[in-house]
Amino acid sequence: MKVETWIFGVTTIFFVIVTPGYWFATSSYLGSGDWTGTTALAMTLLLALMITLYLGFHARKMDARPEDRTDAEVADGAGELGFFPPYSWWPLWCALALAAAVFGIAMAAWWLFIIASALGFIALSGLVFEYYRGEYAH
Repeated sequence: MKVETWIFGVTTIFFVIVTPGYWFATSSYLGSGDWTGTTALAMTLLLALMITLYLGFHARKMDARPEDRTDAEVADGAGELGFFPPYSWWPLWCALALAAAVFGIAMAAWWLFIIASALGFIALSGLVFEYYRGEYAH
């Protein structure tokens, strides 16, 4: 995770430079500065700093991954990489139910929103509990 720490560290340094630069650039044009953009950049700076510190602290405690070692070979990274689920129809039904619910809100058709919410609950339950029943049950 040392590489990721460096990437976010460079991003943090970038926002340390850009945020005051943005404030000064907008204050010369607008007179009082742009509070909205400066606040957004400051929050982005803090978020990048938080991720950098998190990755930095955990990188010291962990054993080096093959990606972090300079003497590593391709075979060192071999093995199981994780669980990749097979095809599933549940994301499609979740997306359709969400689209219908948003459409119901936009058109003030509350009956459509209620029906879509109920169908969305069923679709989301099917997505969450997909691997507890059927062919791919654990």
